[in-house]
Amino acid sequence: MRGREAGTLDELRASAWVADRAREAGLEPAGDDGTFFQFWPMRRTRTSDASRISLGGRNLALWTEAVVVSPSDSAIDLPLVFIGQGRESDLAGIEIKGKAVVALISPPDIPIPAGVSLSARRYTQAAVRQRATFLAERGAAAVVLVSDSISETEFESVGTGMQRGSYALDTSQNRIQFRRAPAIWLRSSMLEEAKRPGARLMAALSTESFSYPSVNVIGVARGSDPARRNEHVLFSAHQDHDGVRYPVDGDSIWNGADDNATVSVAVLAIARAFAKRPGARSALFVWHGAEERGLLGSRWHAEHPVVPRSSIVAVLNADMIGRNHPDSASLLGSQPPHRNSADLVRMALDANTNVARFAIDSSWDRPTHPEGWYFRSDHLPYARANIPAVYFTTLLHPDYHTPRDEPGRIDIAKLARVTKWMYATGWAAANAQQRPRLDDDFKLER
Repeated sequence: MRGREAGTLDELRASAWVADRAREAGLEPAGDDGTFFQFWPMRRTRTSDASRISLGGRNLALWTEAVVVSPSDSAIDLPLVFIGQGRESDLAGIEIKGKAVVALISPPDIPIPAGVSLSARRYTQAAVRQRATFLAERGAAAVVLVSDSISETEFESVGTGMQRGSYALDTSQNRIQFRRAPAIWLRSSMLEEAKRPGARLMAALSTESFSYPSVNVIGVARGSDPARRNEHVLFSAHQDHDGVRYPVDGDSIWNGADDNATVSVAVLAIARAFAKRPGARSALFVWHGAEERGLLGSRWHAEHPVVPRSSIVAVLNADMIGRNHPDSASLLGSQPPHRNSADLVRMALDANTNVARFAIDSSWDRPTHPEGWYFRSDHLPYARANIPAVYFTTLLHPDYHTPRDEPGRIDIAKLARVTKWMYATGWAAANAQQRPRLDDDFKLER
């Protein structure tokens, strides 16, 4: 399925496969017009490959020597001003308004607690975007950022995502004019040229935009209790990944076996169990599209649910559940400020005690964790809509978002344990006399 990239035929093929398996599992279709599919519009805006950048009179190869950080329609012909790392202290006595500035990438402004590390990918994304935003807000007409040693290792990986551009739900309120100050990211080898007195930046940047569909796959197992069958426990996965990209060790298919095929099949297994033996409440199963493009599928369904939003009593989301230590897992949304239902968390922790027996790593659920893992999966739009939600995960690993995330690296026994944990939690929520209550003081830190 060639990595199942959102908005491609590969994603649609994967969605059709999931729908066929959902039907075989015994689910009823719950999407549009009696199907398993809820289609929705996605817009992608990217920097056109016809764009041109030159530095000091030399044309730079777009995407291999110079990356445009965010889409921008801009024409620039300005001398460059070197401003060190581009921090507030570096700008003392320097007026940058209306100028093209050069800064060396430096660590992002993210507090990192003792004993916690920040992945090179996250470091790079945060460092590039923070500095570009800061300097644009100070009035720079263009920002040129040069890699430090860490961001240089991620130039190809993170740069490929920037080459793909920005994604949004294709609605009128999400149409964006890309006329912000352009930010250009260079390899570390370009530093001396960028600092050279008299160096000049010339850029002719243009954007192009595409609209195409993505899809959520949705099925339902009807509840057995007439008084509660119109309430729903929602099991959440995402079925997309990153598609076909630049090769690593000769492999260009970014498989996404852990992220998130593990959960896609886990939810199918849970669906089979609920179809065979229904709970009192109905179980709604949603395989979201375009999670990797900014939680777009879950944002769409949270805004346009196929059942009344008030009928969704709990969301059990999972993302990446088949790697790392065999006896360790995490439950995000289990502690404030991320916890929005102590009742639902209690059900999940009881299910772990009775069924899965994992050692729970709670560190990634803290608001001080630099990865911000709570904010990076499909439970989030539902939690923001004040629906009780938790997030099962076995966390980050070195193969995350690389072609090395392959089926052979999955711990199948661990995957089965997390699946049983999710099922037991959902079974408790589906059969409890009272639906899980929303915490009165729920308020996310961002």
